[in-house]
Amino acid sequence: MAPRLVFSNWWTKDTEKGTPVVVKMENPTFSVVEINGADAAFRPIEKSRGKNAKQVTWVLLLKAHRAVGCVTWLATVLWTLLGAIRKRLIHRNGVVGVVESERDKLEKGRLLFTIIRVFLMISLAVLAFEVVAYLQGWHFTNPTFHIPRTSDLEGLFHMAYVAWLTFRAEYIAPLIQALSKFCVVLFLIQSVDRMLLCLGCFWIKFKKVKPRIHGDPFKTDDVEGSAWNYPMVLVQIPMCNEREVYEQSISAVCQIDWPRDRLLIQVLDDSDDESIRWLIKSEVCKWSQKGINIIYRHRLLRTGYKAGNLNSAMSCDYVKDYEFVAIFDADFQPNPDFLKQTVPHFKDSPELGLVQARWTFVNKDENLLTRLQNINLCFHFEVEQQVNGVFLNFFGFNGTAGVWRIKALEESGGWLERTTVEDMDIAVRAHLNGWKFIFLNDVKVLCEVPESYEAYRKQQHRWHSGPMQLFRLCLPAIIKSKVPAWKKANLILLFFLLRKLILPFYSFTLFCIILPLTMFVPEAELPLWVICYVPVFMSFLNILPAPKSFPFIVPYLLFENTMSVTKFNAMVSGLFQLGSSYEWVVTKKAGRSSESDLLDAEERETKSIIEQQKIHRGVSDSELLESNQIKEQKEAVSLPIKKANKIYKKELTLAFILLTASVRSLLSAQGVHFYFLLFQGVTFLLVGLDLIGEQMS
Repeated sequence: MAPRLVFSNWWTKDTEKGTPVVVKMENPTFSVVEINGADAAFRPIEKSRGKNAKQVTWVLLLKAHRAVGCVTWLATVLWTLLGAIRKRLIHRNGVVGVVESERDKLEKGRLLFTIIRVFLMISLAVLAFEVVAYLQGWHFTNPTFHIPRTSDLEGLFHMAYVAWLTFRAEYIAPLIQALSKFCVVLFLIQSVDRMLLCLGCFWIKFKKVKPRIHGDPFKTDDVEGSAWNYPMVLVQIPMCNEREVYEQSISAVCQIDWPRDRLLIQVLDDSDDESIRWLIKSEVCKWSQKGINIIYRHRLLRTGYKAGNLNSAMSCDYVKDYEFVAIFDADFQPNPDFLKQTVPHFKDSPELGLVQARWTFVNKDENLLTRLQNINLCFHFEVEQQVNGVFLNFFGFNGTAGVWRIKALEESGGWLERTTVEDMDIAVRAHLNGWKFIFLNDVKVLCEVPESYEAYRKQQHRWHSGPMQLFRLCLPAIIKSKVPAWKKANLILLFFLLRKLILPFYSFTLFCIILPLTMFVPEAELPLWVICYVPVFMSFLNILPAPKSFPFIVPYLLFENTMSVTKFNAMVSGLFQLGSSYEWVVTKKAGRSSESDLLDAEERETKSIIEQQKIHRGVSDSELLESNQIKEQKEAVSLPIKKANKIYKKELTLAFILLTASVRSLLSAQGVHFYFLLFQGVTFLLVGLDLIGEQMS
């Protein structure tokens, strides 16, 4: 007989055993006989046949062992998580007095947290409501409802449930659908922008397009002409309470290969800790005694944060003798040939105002948080900065590891203290004045990324609130400027709106608000490609500049959605000037050193011991006492500082919202939605408990 294609028989218990046989006889007097049952000789041997009681016992023991192992593993994971939570809460309660001042700052801007908390309460109530409906055997689907008579209902609860379904389908679902469609459109526009940037990067790699230096600008036989080949360069190192990194940054800058009579280093110290100021002064004096042209500056009135510090340094009388200024933050360590790789690009290019170098990170493999940051920053430099520099001659100045033409700074208005992103502010104003920028992807400067979530969160808040504040202030100037219309459109639509405003808005709204809502309002369900396919593809594009990070594509996707809460909150506060939009918090540094730095430090330490032995023989008691005080302060600075791990309420609340929505999706048998909500909720939970990044002791 022909084989039957009824796949349900594969799972049924009453399936007939044996092989159907068709027998055909050549003699037409006989008929065709179909044998459905198998003869006893051909029947399959039962699996239990031939097994004794001992074998059965061993099989049962193996199965029990597997089950116990699985349960033990789940219990271990749960116990470890609960233990980490307990440690966080106990340690946090033990040092409440230390962080009381910081807690007062967090009291500001609690509107978003209040909204999320109300949303959580509503989600829990609706979940409990629908769990009862599920246990009663009612349907979660969305048929056409009509309110039947009370006598036909099982009770008042059933009537309320049907009324809720009708209200949900007629009033709530259309609003969520409209908002989700709007966010999906923004999501697709931003995805297209990312794809175009990646295509531009591929074209640059394929054509090997990059800024080049023609000839050797420093090769000359004329001694008098050598001064022209080495222009006057001013190097500025702004810092504020940077006790972990001040020594290595000053050391790296002082070793730059440039004629000493044509280089001046300014250490711009805004530290309010007297012990740190003393250490930085002693470091500057040490290099000054070696013949380096370096000076120390400290402001009495510390206004305007970094912009005020740089503006104060540029107001010195001797600055007019210099043509270029290079800026390095306190954790940056440029190579000795940095100026020789950047300054020659200004030659024969009078319209060039800025040369920006790329960052590379000494601690990118320190923990999961630093690896995820490395993915984002590699894409930013490799794709965004490089493509915009090649095709538009404009990008946002990164605030450090760059060389400015001082004339471009002066004509653009100098450093302004109106926002916390003074680097982006001066870049936009210089672009409107007609200055061009170039980005050097091959010139890399070593620096650090934040190792703790607290430091990273504060940094991202400043990086996303400042651009919105700047957009509100610069919009009239952009519209009134005399630059071409396409440059205005690029600044307004792409630089500010799409990449600074739309990205955090749709990421937070779509994946943290609308997606959980659709679990309770299935009429507005998001398509699978919005939740899974497109985000994974975009994450794949983001990881391309850092190919070693491909194993972290799933944690990267989940963590970026988690960070959308901080970015959205910062974007709103900057746009409407709420809360801490003008609050500058110095990013915490760990003072990591590369292998070459460690070797140099060991060599310097050996030399210093020998020098101290020689000096101690002929110094006075006062000088010896002063030297010992500096040594004690350095040792005190190097001691670890105990700090409490914080509990982030917004992330925790969103974690419970997403986990609640995952339970609701499980009742509806929505597979991919359940897994996405579950893993996203767990990610929010880990971040909310400060279990990612550096573990504070």
